Amino acid sequence: MIAMIIRASTSADIAAAQAVYAHHVRTGTASFELEPPSLEEMARRRLALTDKGLPWLVAERDGRLLGYAYAGPYRTRPAYDWTLENSIYIAPDAHGQGIGKALLTRLIADCTALGYRQMVAVIGDSANAGSVGLHRSCGFHHAGVLQAVGWKFGRWIDSVLMQRSLGDGANEPIKG
Repeated sequence: MIAMIIRASTSADIAAAQAVYAHHVRTGTASFELEPPSLEEMARRRLALTDKGLPWLVAERDGRLLGYAYAGPYRTRPAYDWTLENSIYIAPDAHGQGIGKALLTRLIADCTALGYRQMVAVIGDSANAGSVGLHRSCGFHHAGVLQAVGWKFGRWIDSVLMQRSLGDGANEPIKG
């Protein structure tokens, strides 16, 4: 078996990433979107992050995209400039193979190297034990639950907040 690689995404990855995300939008509660974005919208979203120097990673094996992860601004106000929010989506037939952990580990390392101080996970659905466990295994701690903030599939859905310090975290002031 060919080893899995984690690499920076390219525009050639958009169609496969859009297919993975579309599956999650249509069948799951990890995303609060109700309709999958178009290829053009996915490309726009990717460029909005990569043009800022933020990581948008893919996991692939034998030329097949198995999942992707990215980090974007947590909020737009300038005091949040050192905090990122992460997102991870895995192909439906690739769950349980360590892909999420490999992507998140690399994403954390890349964001730390860029000087960011905090990473927040906003996990759709309190019942999403896989995502909660993945984040916990990568050093995130439970930061709270926003109860019943989303309506999807005829029911109210919570958002679980988890957080992890990057680099110096809150132990040192921002220099410069």
